[in-house]
Amino acid sequence: MVIRNCDGGTTTIIAKPNQSASWRANKLVILALAVPSLGAGIGFALAGAWVILPFAGLEIAALGGSLYYVNWKLQYRHVITLDANTVRIDKGFYLPRQSWTFKRESTGLSVQPERHPWDAPGLSLQSSGESISVGEFLNRDDGLLLKQQLQQELRTRSVAGQASQAF
Repeated sequence: MVIRNCDGGTTTIIAKPNQSASWRANKLVILALAVPSLGAGIGFALAGAWVILPFAGLEIAALGGSLYYVNWKLQYRHVITLDANTVRIDKGFYLPRQSWTFKRESTGLSVQPERHPWDAPGLSLQSSGESISVGEFLNRDDGLLLKQQLQQELRTRSVAGQASQAF
């Protein structure tokens, strides 16, 4: 998913993975599966087959842990902030873990063509010999949208083949 906000002289582009369900929806799925599973486990425990109850609990705990991990991974995002003088790239979960700031006039967009028709193009912002890859987790449509939005803001160099060129 790519979101663009323009506020005065500052443009913010947020790239994040597509998320099919929110954490609230995932909790409802866990609840919908926990009620019959634990209900059957309790029924068997009351009938004397108590061994089933811990396995029902482990099953729900494993599902909850897996859904939480996937939801956490889908919170990863790249935030590209462009103003009159600088380009700032922030990467992280929930808050920036890595951050780069470049001068806008010396920053360019490098585009590597996709290797397969389903892939998104490889995008990286380059400045002063440094190259920061952006949007590598995006699907083809979102990758092309990010490319289009960055091309409107920065000068672009298309990289033919697999070689990389510096600005």
